[in-house]
Amino acid sequence: MEKVKQARAQVARLELSAAQVAVLDGQAHAARALWNLLHEYVTFRQGRLAGLKECDEAIRAARREIDWMGQLPAQAAQAVLKTYRQAWVNFFNPDHPAGRPTFKARFRSRPAVDVPQARDLQIKRVNRRWGAVNLPKVGRVRFRWTKDLPGVTQGGPAGRITGARLVKDAFGWQIVFRTETMAAAVMAAHPGPSVGIDRGITVALALSDGTTREHGPWLTRGEREHLRRLEKKSARQRAARTPGQRTSHRLMRTYDQMARLRATAKRRAVNWQHQTTTELADTFSVLVVEDLTIVNMVRSAKGTIEQPGRNVRQKAGLNRAITSEAWGRTVTLLEYKTHDRGGLVMKVPAPGTSQTCHRCGHRDAASRDGTRFSCVNLACGWTGHADTNAAINIHNAAGTAVSGRGDLGTARSAKRQPPHAA
Repeated sequence: MEKVKQARAQVARLELSAAQVAVLDGQAHAARALWNLLHEYVTFRQGRLAGLKECDEAIRAARREIDWMGQLPAQAAQAVLKTYRQAWVNFFNPDHPAGRPTFKARFRSRPAVDVPQARDLQIKRVNRRWGAVNLPKVGRVRFRWTKDLPGVTQGGPAGRITGARLVKDAFGWQIVFRTETMAAAVMAAHPGPSVGIDRGITVALALSDGTTREHGPWLTRGEREHLRRLEKKSARQRAARTPGQRTSHRLMRTYDQMARLRATAKRRAVNWQHQTTTELADTFSVLVVEDLTIVNMVRSAKGTIEQPGRNVRQKAGLNRAITSEAWGRTVTLLEYKTHDRGGLVMKVPAPGTSQTCHRCGHRDAASRDGTRFSCVNLACGWTGHADTNAAINIHNAAGTAVSGRGDLGTARSAKRQPPHAA
């Protein structure tokens, strides 16, 4: 059976001493500064952008002349150049959504350091809960072992580790292993039924089979109150600061506490999304979702001075609710998980799915009132949950798919054959 390479990432928490954290922080700041120097060297030139060879020579010269550049390992510096070059390639690609590369601010960019060569890592499993890895200029470090790494443990998944990336968030440093495994080029068709999924706010996911997938608040009541008090505290501290004055340590500590709470909410959201999408990918062969342009949906309603917007605060609250649900991430997780199981994710046009009666096809905005749908067509009069009605419409629109991603056997695809009935 023909096989293809499959790239994945596995994240693990690092256990670092205070000295090791300081070393990694210094490397991350050096990598950010190198990015900014590269951006200045490439863009602030007369007539043309600097080439890859010129940038490489400039980096080598800078490492010889600037002391702090030596904090960053040579391979990590080359990885910064590679990433910066790829950012320009993405920008000039008309099919890629990436914007123009810009300077990275100290407190608004995510600290990260690349370890591009896997042979330097020397990964070993210490016990059931912990593993050990070598990090350049840091030494031997333990990391939390939550999943077997390909090519490391005996009897584990076949494959290899191609590199790693060290990333820092509100909880500290983590390591992201880049893994490469072999998968079948043509997956066996998933035997499950098809389903339509409506993404919402009141109900997170409504399925066309009448079931829902819901979750509670990402933060507890006490955590939400703590975050609210921290936000008010930071506002008072900013108001007391002289314009142009450097951010105080107290304000930075408040920012760190806020970031930790928000990171806690994000971790819980991602955990719920992973569990839910895995269950959906295991159950259904074809998952039909709306093709939403989420960036346009969360635009501000402020307007301009000449034409000020209306209901600005209400729209801002709706935008926050949409952002907290992370609809795009849900579909991204579904796509690769259904692909691995021989399934398919299809996207259909979004207009009208929530205002159309799935039974008679009559479309009227007056039919929907919150989460209740009552068809205004007197000949029909269907009544039920509005999100379930939208999910059925999404499922029925599978024949008009605007895109499809995944595999469903050797002969079925989004364009050649519509999904079978549930």
